[in-house]
Amino acid sequence: MNNFEFYSPTRIIFGRDTQKLTGAWVKKYASKILLHYGGGSVKKSGLYDAVAASLKEAGVEFMELGGVSPNPKLSLVYKGIELCRRENIRFILAVGGGSVIDSAKAIAVGVDFKGDVWDLFLGKAQTDKALPVATVLTIPAAGSEASGNSVVTNEETKVKAGYRTMYNRPVFSILNPELCYTLPKEQMANGVCDMMAHLFERYFTRTPNTELTDKFCEGALKTIINNAPKLLKDFKNYDAWAEIMFSGYIAHNGLLGMGRQEDWAPHAIEHAVSALYDVAHGAGLAIIFPAWMRYVYKEDPLIFAQFAVNVWGLSDAVRNPEELALKAIERTEQFFKSLGLPARLSEIGVKKADFAFMAEHGHKYGSQGFFKKLTQGDILKILELAY
Repeated sequence: MNNFEFYSPTRIIFGRDTQKLTGAWVKKYASKILLHYGGGSVKKSGLYDAVAASLKEAGVEFMELGGVSPNPKLSLVYKGIELCRRENIRFILAVGGGSVIDSAKAIAVGVDFKGDVWDLFLGKAQTDKALPVATVLTIPAAGSEASGNSVVTNEETKVKAGYRTMYNRPVFSILNPELCYTLPKEQMANGVCDMMAHLFERYFTRTPNTELTDKFCEGALKTIINNAPKLLKDFKNYDAWAEIMFSGYIAHNGLLGMGRQEDWAPHAIEHAVSALYDVAHGAGLAIIFPAWMRYVYKEDPLIFAQFAVNVWGLSDAVRNPEELALKAIERTEQFFKSLGLPARLSEIGVKKADFAFMAEHGHKYGSQGFFKKLTQGDILKILELAY
């Protein structure tokens, strides 16, 4: 186990009707805020009205900035930064899923930054400041409600990049599983894949002696695998949504990566794909991760064999770790398919002619991996496997 430092300051307010507490919690931090959200769903569901009423009741003035799209765009981040500066806003409330929260975080780090906020995402600069952010989560997926991560897309350069700082962890997040009832089923599937991918990035490590976090990751994966199919039968199953929402939070708040080397190459590859094709992040990961697994499993077949036995329940009577590894990868892909997720890049319209561009940008603007150090050539081969 490696040395580590753990810091997770986000207060989680979980359960039924907790969105009604938004105003009272915001008031502890600010009396004037930016209310940031996505498209029309937050208004159609009635959540916008509930949050607005709660803010007004608490005496919190708010300016609005809607229009966040999946794979949040840098152009809207610039608008948010300018709005906060002009109106002297010092607190941001994100109401939505990971895209809205990531956009809010990008605005938060950009308001007091003297340069171009995009330089933070390209790794050309750092900052030790950010406006406080809080969230009302509507889509359990990205884990952004408790992480310090933000990912945005530059529409002009077709580059999707992330920035991570401890200053971007939300001060509080409201998680009510009931808010998931109105989601399209494909968003549930995308979210499930996203949170499983966060666990995979931590679980498949070359760090030895990580028994406790191994079991944490395995438990979270088994919980997701057990509860996601229940939602296909009953989309208003509160208990199943509660397990999924809690799993999404725990998958990405930092705890399960403690003491172990994380990877993140598959995420970097997917970012290159979705920056160019604007595919939903979870759908892209459902394609990329099994391909990555098939490409790298021989680096350490034993961890994949452990995954086969402890997560998928495959028999350890199979003495060949490579055979177990391949069976586990197949089960993973089958599970994603059972949720209605795509399995191949060709299914979502990706063209082979773009592979070189995606390999270059996946390698340049993201992690190159630690389970297996990847070159651009390796990424090209993974994209071929995923096609």
